[in-house]
Amino acid sequence: MKILQIGEGRDFKILEVPVPEPGHGEALLKIEAVTTCPQWDLHLRHNEPMFPGHQFHYPYTPGQPGHEATGVVAALGEGVTDLAVGQRVSAWRDPGHKPAGCYAQYAVHKAENLIPVPAHLPVEATASVELAMCVGASFLMLKEMNVLAGRRFAVVGLGPAGLIAAQMARAEGASEVIGFDFSPQRRELGLSLGITATFDPKTYEAAGKFDTAIDCVGAKTSVEWLMDRTRDVVALFGVQREAYTFAPRHYTLRLCGYPGHSRKAAEYAVGLIAEGKLDLRPLVTHRFPLEGYAEAIDLLERQEAIKVCFLPWE
Repeated sequence: MKILQIGEGRDFKILEVPVPEPGHGEALLKIEAVTTCPQWDLHLRHNEPMFPGHQFHYPYTPGQPGHEATGVVAALGEGVTDLAVGQRVSAWRDPGHKPAGCYAQYAVHKAENLIPVPAHLPVEATASVELAMCVGASFLMLKEMNVLAGRRFAVVGLGPAGLIAAQMARAEGASEVIGFDFSPQRRELGLSLGITATFDPKTYEAAGKFDTAIDCVGAKTSVEWLMDRTRDVVALFGVQREAYTFAPRHYTLRLCGYPGHSRKAAEYAVGLIAEGKLDLRPLVTHRFPLEGYAEAIDLLERQEAIKVCFLPWE
């Protein structure tokens, strides 16, 4: 089978290796589509740690950092009873970057990390379930706080996560969903997905505070800009790499950290997809075989792509 191995900078190789066999509690996934995770792919290209204390080593683990994948179950290991060969599934939890990843034609997963998805949908609609699960975890938290329905909701950063967040806010009954991004193309895409209005944060003139908001950027300037314009709750989704200032003027504001991944959040995301309330297809702006990896990451770097979908069998 083919599997991608990433080197330093733009270097990569396509390796030919045997198809792996699933062990106890595992399933072999025939990968039909795998999408980029811009954070991981771009940090890996520039050898910039994704999280404090993290370090890359090259050449990287074969198949990594691919983890947003969908396909069919090709074989089952012993002890797996809740999946069937031929079933369409998506990976909902990243197992870490030591096992071989999903930039490949086949990958072995723990069966508990796979979730059934609607088989009638195109692969682009279910490849990014793992990211939708991540965003969904924040939305389950906000639902429990009862701060979505009827609220004026803001999303900062209309990359993949922000576009998912905007659709989830709309699905949960927000009265308005306002999106912010520097990119005109991303603002336009947000409008096509049902966002009420989109703005460049540099030129936005405040028209009353938002009730609830989510930051999908993580930068200090982004979070504090949003804190100043939100009345009640700001959820933090973007990866935090620096300290945010919670000032006296934010005294009544609730600032919520990330609650963590869960199967419940994956089921929530897949449920919205099945109901037609969450569409992941527009996030995929380009499609490539695995051999086009360097060109695909070039597009992400220039912000000419939102997500790239790799089709390993082409």
